[in-house]
Amino acid sequence: MAEQTAEQKQIETALDAHYLLRAEQIAFYQEFGYIKLRNVLPANLLEHYRTFISSRVAELSRDALPLEQRTTYGKAFLQVMNLWRHSEAVKEFVFGRCMARIAAELMQVSGVRLYHDQALFKEPGGGITPWHADQYYWPLASDKTVTAWVPLQHTPMEMGPLEFCEKSQRFQNGRDLEISDDSEMTLKDALSTFSVEASPFELGDVSFHSGWTFHRAGVNRSKQPREVMTVIYMDENMRLAAPKNKNQIADWETWCPGVQIGEVAASPLNPVLYSSAE
Repeated sequence: MAEQTAEQKQIETALDAHYLLRAEQIAFYQEFGYIKLRNVLPANLLEHYRTFISSRVAELSRDALPLEQRTTYGKAFLQVMNLWRHSEAVKEFVFGRCMARIAAELMQVSGVRLYHDQALFKEPGGGITPWHADQYYWPLASDKTVTAWVPLQHTPMEMGPLEFCEKSQRFQNGRDLEISDDSEMTLKDALSTFSVEASPFELGDVSFHSGWTFHRAGVNRSKQPREVMTVIYMDENMRLAAPKNKNQIADWETWCPGVQIGEVAASPLNPVLYSSAE
C-alpha cells in the first residue's frame, strides 16, 4: 500500500509539474504552428490514466456503427468529448497544470481556459483523418487556441500518428472546409507547396498545434487501437465570436453554454486551467 501511495503522489506531482520550455521551442511553435515535445508526461502516469480513459471511451461509444458502415469522418476514429465530466480520474488528467502552462507559454498568453477535451481512438483498420483545421468549428474571436495531442501508447507510423503542415496556420485557403473527403482532396492539392512533418510518437511525447494549423493522420494498419487523449486550450481572455457556420453554432451551444457573443468564454464548462496570476 505504501508503494502505491508513493506512486500516486508521483503521478499527481507530474500532472502539475513545470515543464521548462526553451525560448527556441516557443519560437518554433510561433513560426511553424505546432511543436512535438519529448518526455512531457511519464509513462506510469499515462498508463494510469489510460485505464480510465479507455474504459469510458468503450462505454460511451458502445453504440457506434461497425467500421464499414461509417462515413470517412466516422472511420477516422471513435470520438468522445468532454470525458472530464464523466470521470473524476479523467478530470484530474484534463485539469493538470503541466500541459496547461505549456499551452499558455507557447501561445504567449497569461493563462488558458478549457475549450473541451476529446478522446480520439483510431481502431485497427481505421481510415485516414483528412486534412483539416480545427478552428473551422470554433466560434472564437482570436487564434489564441492550441490542442495538446497525447498518445497513450508508443505510436509508430503504422498506427497513424498526427501529421502537421508546417507554417500553415496563416494559410487562408481551406478555412471554410469541414473535415471530409472534400477537405482531404482540396487541401492535399492546396497545401502541396508546404512541408509536412510526419514521425512516430514515443510514449510521453505530446504535440501542440494551433487551431488554424492544418493537420491529418494516416490509416491505422496495426492490430492495436491508436488511443489518444486531447485537450483544447484557449486564451483565458478569449471572447465568443458570432458563428460563421452551423458547426460553430453547435459548438457554441455545446461547449460555451450561456455565453453571449462578445463575452469572455467563461461558462462553467470553460474553467481556467492555468494562469500566471495565480
